Amino acid sequence: MPVPLSLSHWGTYDIDVQDGRLVGVRALPGDPDPSPIGESLLDTPDHPVRIRKPAARKGWLSEVESGRRGRRGDRRRGGEPFVELSWETALDLAAAELDRVRREHGNEAIYAGSYGWGSAGRFHNPQTQLYRLLNLIGGFTAGANSYSYAAAEVILPYLLGDFRQMLGNHTAFEQLAAHGRLLVAFGGLPSKNQQVENGGTFRHLAPEGLRAMREAGVDIVAVSPLRSDVDGELDAEWWPIRPGTDVALMLALGHTLVVEGLADRPFLERYCYGAERFIAYLLGEDGGPARSAQWAAPICGVEEERILALARRMAAGPTLVTAAWALQRADHGEQAYSAVVALAALLGQIGTAGGGLGLGYGSVNRVGSAENAFTLARLPVGVNPVATFIPVARLTELLERSGLPEAALRRAAAPGDPGGPGETLAYDGSMIMLPDVRLVYWAGGNPFHHHQNLNRLIGAWQQPETVIVHEQAWNALARHADLVLPVTTTLERDDIGTSPLIGALIAMPRLIDPPGEARDDSAIRAGWAVRFGVAARYTEGLDTDGWLRRIWEESTVRGRATGVDLPPYEELWEKQVIELPRPKEPRVMLDGFRADPDANRLPTPSGRIELWSEQLATFDLEDCPAHAAWFEPVEWLGSPLAERFPLHLVSHQPAHRLHSQLDYGRASRSRKVADREPVRMHPHDAGERGIRSGDVVRLFNDRGATLAGAVVTDAVMPGVIVLATGAWYDPLEPGVAGSLDVHGNPNVLTSDRPASSLSQGPAPGSCLVQVERWEGEAPPVRCFEPPVLE
Repeated sequence: MPVPLSLSHWGTYDIDVQDGRLVGVRALPGDPDPSPIGESLLDTPDHPVRIRKPAARKGWLSEVESGRRGRRGDRRRGGEPFVELSWETALDLAAAELDRVRREHGNEAIYAGSYGWGSAGRFHNPQTQLYRLLNLIGGFTAGANSYSYAAAEVILPYLLGDFRQMLGNHTAFEQLAAHGRLLVAFGGLPSKNQQVENGGTFRHLAPEGLRAMREAGVDIVAVSPLRSDVDGELDAEWWPIRPGTDVALMLALGHTLVVEGLADRPFLERYCYGAERFIAYLLGEDGGPARSAQWAAPICGVEEERILALARRMAAGPTLVTAAWALQRADHGEQAYSAVVALAALLGQIGTAGGGLGLGYGSVNRVGSAENAFTLARLPVGVNPVATFIPVARLTELLERSGLPEAALRRAAAPGDPGGPGETLAYDGSMIMLPDVRLVYWAGGNPFHHHQNLNRLIGAWQQPETVIVHEQAWNALARHADLVLPVTTTLERDDIGTSPLIGALIAMPRLIDPPGEARDDSAIRAGWAVRFGVAARYTEGLDTDGWLRRIWEESTVRGRATGVDLPPYEELWEKQVIELPRPKEPRVMLDGFRADPDANRLPTPSGRIELWSEQLATFDLEDCPAHAAWFEPVEWLGSPLAERFPLHLVSHQPAHRLHSQLDYGRASRSRKVADREPVRMHPHDAGERGIRSGDVVRLFNDRGATLAGAVVTDAVMPGVIVLATGAWYDPLEPGVAGSLDVHGNPNVLTSDRPASSLSQGPAPGSCLVQVERWEGEAPPVRCFEPPVLE
């Protein structure tokens, strides 16, 4: 019998269990770059922060028992003790609240906040489980797009096609190594991001793919304010650049290609639409300046001659232009991806094996993979009868209007600035209605990690009448809930898993018992499905094993249609891993379009690459025009605000946890500095402030303040500081908006301005702060202790 395996978003591991206890976690043999995050799995079963029984906020129980809903100002979610409950009581309360809200306010008053990265298993996915049940009782208000790449999701269909479809169709590293000569990576190629993949990772192949490219002689230029955004072993050429100015640099490179006759005019004629209008903008024929190297140099902090030389070098041979997802999480973030498309089109190499464009090499493990793209079927969720939705990054605006009288609402949210509660919101060329949400049901994801401007969110979070949460640990989401239902981890339940382009299907056996009374998401929802009279439709008479068998059967049928023959279900559990056959030829992005653009039209209005979009032009948006354009960010090192807050904050994916998951684990906590999240800063900036490595420092701006542990390093350019996301929010005064966070959560500092009125995507990358040394004894970190339980 093989050693039991565990599939996670950060890898597949051999698991040692003795006498029902987890005693060892080992990297999967054959994984060339295993993630250290797996070390933290050892801490999941018994840590004090695991939730062991259902619990309710004490003040909310009083509201329910009295039948009187308190006013917003009376609530203090996050700052009250909890009362532990029996499962029967907890399920009765949950069902009663859902029923009350849908009867009194309609199903659109229920917001299903389940959001991404919840589980690597195909059956125990909290989002699909939640949506399936809510659809059976009348539906819910949903979230649209992603915090990871919302601006890309909305802009790219007008320019090139569906972004999510492109993620699995990038040119494989093998092709780039064989045919490429130059890779220019805006935002770098950080291997820490290549540790993870939504849905699970088998072997970490992306770092190996980059090494193979470098060994084959492909030069790498990494454009980023952080030297660590590309591994030192790749011997890349580091271009430090002011954060938020990549678009200006890309436009200047494009301008050089045009004025020096290096642009591929035949490609632009045959494969593109609107090229001349975009070129006119580059040349300054719109009444603005020519977007030349001379113009861009002082904006970006890069020498003019260096820009000119790079443009000529890019035109001299096969060149891949890629941008990290992080670039579009900023003011006018859509323009970063629009500019990548335009620059690659000017080079004329899109659809070739060694050049073209990439939208996330270095962002996750799958981009650049040559593995089979086959994935397993999912639990069907049905159809949502409710049509209302919000862009996920506009959560605060949604909650702020909850329960407000009509007179208190503004007529519409102003484009580019949410400003406060309103009736409508600009989105993707139209106006959408914001529903009056009274109940939030969250399962999977953590808004107190991934949402911006947490102090504003804390205020808005008090507004709904009820917040129900499924959680494994007492993180900030659980502490700010009214009813908390403890759920199992992947080690504590049976499942099967895979992810696009990981090349394997993996059995995920239950290896240990869950702590306390934690239950599977499916069991919890089956419990209150009974209370709604939809249990038979929800479960269809199947237990976990029955559903896993059905998913496998449906996947077997799907596999036959795509040339993948799956073995019997029993063989999967016997072998634990079923490796998929690799495609005969590694993929090349858009090669079919390149071969015949008429037979293989793109899903854009013209069927071509649109460098100027008629549809975007009809929207007439001041903050998102019809072509790639430079907009000065609201917050950047060249803005007047930099006089008060002279450091640009980069808040990126951490290296030793996934987002906020397992922050309490040993891999994450061993990298803390002074018990807090480390903040990296340049020696010049540290010296001006009397800061040394190991000091506790206070980061602050007008939105909030947090404490972190200083790390002084020249791997960060002057004027920039780096604080990874995911440190558990730990306010000095729980439940109070504006309280000092003592643990290093950057989202008390980031702005919740939208990228633009087109996407309404998050823009945390545009953030200025000041830093000072903390004098005296720093407050203790308490987020890894459970709350008061009565």
